[in-house]
Amino acid sequence: QVQLVESGGGLVQAGGSLRLSCVASGRSSSSRAMGWFRQAPGKDRDFVAAINWNGYITHYGDSVKGRFTISRSNALNTVYLQMNSLKPEDTAVYYCAASSSSNWVGRVDYWGQGTQVTVSS
Repeated sequence: QVQLVESGGGLVQAGGSLRLSCVASGRSSSSRAMGWFRQAPGKDRDFVAAINWNGYITHYGDSVKGRFTISRSNALNTVYLQMNSLKPEDTAVYYCAASSSSNWVGRVDYWGQGTQVTVSS
């Protein structure tokens, strides 16, 4: 079992930055690929970014490439999402995700509870 707790969401103006954090606890947390998804009201949950177990390989959704950066600290069991140049369309609940795989293959086995990010125009 893995528990994921997100933090760092909030209200920011367009063009601003936020950093989300996700602390993982439980079995083999540091050996799992991790990711971030987001869901806006009335829309599907979309992939944002993912990182493999050692941080060497990252993946990004097209809408966030060049603006968001995913990273991790296995010493702290924490995954980060640095979000720059935020746009109103980035407004959503952001969810941390953990895989049972060491490399990201698109499978999510655990979800966090989500953190709200609101970008004002």
